Amino acid sequence: MAPRNALTNRQRRLAVEIRRMRERAGISIQEAAALLGSDRTMISNIEAGRTGLSEDRTRQIACHYGCADSPLIDALAEMAGGRRTRHWWDEYRGKLPDGHLEVSEIEHFATRIRTAQTVHLPGLFQTEEHARAIFDLSVPPLPRLEVELRVAHRMSRQTVVTGESPTPYLGIVHEAALRLEFGGREVARRQLAYLADASELPHVTLRVIPFRAGAFHGAGQSILYAEGPVGQLDTVQLDTSFGGHFIDAPTPLGNYRSLLDLMEGSALPPDESRDLIRSIAREL
Repeated sequence: MAPRNALTNRQRRLAVEIRRMRERAGISIQEAAALLGSDRTMISNIEAGRTGLSEDRTRQIACHYGCADSPLIDALAEMAGGRRTRHWWDEYRGKLPDGHLEVSEIEHFATRIRTAQTVHLPGLFQTEEHARAIFDLSVPPLPRLEVELRVAHRMSRQTVVTGESPTPYLGIVHEAALRLEFGGREVARRQLAYLADASELPHVTLRVIPFRAGAFHGAGQSILYAEGPVGQLDTVQLDTSFGGHFIDAPTPLGNYRSLLDLMEGSALPPDESRDLIRSIAREL
């Protein structure tokens, strides 16, 4: 099979998990090559994602590596077996940074999404005018076409929570994010009204950390936690000044699960959170 060039996040993750499976088994690359009737180069290419895997080949590797975790094997086989088809975010390939597309892919395949925002409102529930106001504040300024592409992409991302088969969602927002008037008072008022309405959807839970809660774990962070079909395939995405940073190692994943639990413990219940959102909107 010819090596492939550009990898999707999903293809890279499959390769990483195959490598981790080998390492957990204590098998060297040379030993793996012997078990699979291959050579070191092929094993290296598989673990770098340069060579794709079929569902059957993935199961064969798991068997030779002595993996007995059936749910994980099934999830990896499904990742390998899914043929590369075009998704809506592919139309932005080459037009937006790859990190934007990887977020779309992660959200699309997530079984549940948890986010925490202390300055910005959740991207999956931003109005078009609110999102545009945020992108207009980029430094250095983005070209107008770039701004409009990012806004359109963000609106398309929202299908994971507004489409026919929405993904369960839990969002934690600090009160500070609710009071920042991106785009002015009218834009902010409409944004908060939309957010409050969205919080009433049966698959959406929004919880606000009020100022009166004082100091709290995770202050200043922006976290996207996308749950996979099994816990080992969860992914965390962090927003930074230089783009998104993706985390999939077991220990930090556990740390971020705990952090989100602590942040949720500092937040108001859903009904009180909705009341606070509407109250702030009325003040504008």
